[in-house]
Amino acid sequence: MNKLSKVLGTDVPLIAVGFDDTVSIQTVEDVVKRGLDVAELRIDLYSSSDEKYVLQEVKKFRHIPTVGTIRIKAEGGQWDLSEQERLSLFKAIISHVDSVDIELASKSIISDVIDTAHAAKKLVVISYHNFDRTPSLAELNSIATRAKALRADVIKVATHARSQKDIQTLASFTITNSDVRLVTIAMGAIGIVSRVFFPAIGSCITYAYAGTLTAPGQLHLDDMFELMRTMYPAFNQKKLVSLKILEFA
Repeated sequence: MNKLSKVLGTDVPLIAVGFDDTVSIQTVEDVVKRGLDVAELRIDLYSSSDEKYVLQEVKKFRHIPTVGTIRIKAEGGQWDLSEQERLSLFKAIISHVDSVDIELASKSIISDVIDTAHAAKKLVVISYHNFDRTPSLAELNSIATRAKALRADVIKVATHARSQKDIQTLASFTITNSDVRLVTIAMGAIGIVSRVFFPAIGSCITYAYAGTLTAPGQLHLDDMFELMRTMYPAFNQKKLVSLKILEFA
């Protein structure tokens, strides 16, 4: 079974961390013991986009659920080659990851990425990032509608929060769209609260960092892990069980 599908099939929120190609296998094993649930492979941050090199790096994470991400610059990434090259790399990694993250704005390749991923029985995260503002609830609902029409398995919406009203807008959006798996994040200092409390209203994954920040407002994995254990009894119980298994592995 797809490893990400298995862990998303529960009501327990998950912690994801983004990784570039500087991480060692030992570090990956360490962060799993410290609470990591999902590894986001930020392939756009890799030192090389060569297919063989990328696939070798992806192997570091073969024992944990993975999201393959090749983020474009317009949405906070570093990918600066052509869309056809990005599509080719997506197709190369799909059989080696549990899911892929493709931006809703990637109009020229999004259908091909989705079709290829679903044919391989992999999940598709369709994402929207806005580093300037939080759109209105109507705009956010429109984004969700378009992502649903494209057959998203998970819809990720991350926007910059300028005020508490923006937090409330994103909360309303999360509750309104409870019929689909959502990842909802308010970025920036004001939005930090969303990373801890939005899982309580339906956001299935929250993002932290273990080395380098990959988005504004992220909490360190160790801090996020302790907060989640405190706030979510089911998460805490799951982690207590998994930590005991690791101790005897």
